[in-house]
Amino acid sequence: MVKLFVGGFPLEMTELELVKMIGPHGDVETIKIVRDKKTRICKGYAFLEMKDRTGAENAVIALDGTPIADRVLSVKINDDFVKKTPPPRKSFGYGNNNNRNSNNSRPNNTRSYNSNSNSSQGGYRSNSEQSPAGDRPRRPRKTM
Repeated sequence: MVKLFVGGFPLEMTELELVKMIGPHGDVETIKIVRDKKTRICKGYAFLEMKDRTGAENAVIALDGTPIADRVLSVKINDDFVKKTPPPRKSFGYGNNNNRNSNNSRPNNTRSYNSNSNSSQGGYRSNSEQSPAGDRPRRPRKTM
């Protein structure tokens, strides 16, 4: 499919009139006249998709620069148009996450508290086992 830009047509022109004007040069797949969001008044340009490039080139040759009412029609092939592929879906669960181990087990980054330490330590890590997050020890979780 080839995308065409059509500009400079009268503001009161409809989609059907545009298709009748461009249709003899090739098969028109879709048409979108750009309109103001609030007033729905035509802005004077549209985008069309044609089935084949030869029809689009014929429309450009025949209609570009044609005067219509008090305006001059501009018809151009939009070569920048490439159908975009949708972005990959993000996984919100544990499946298909490449950062996990291949056996889908939880990573080994859980905190462990030294239960064999002195009572003055209170179940905290010893000074040699300080966490990289800071110098102060963390309180253990409450158990019910």
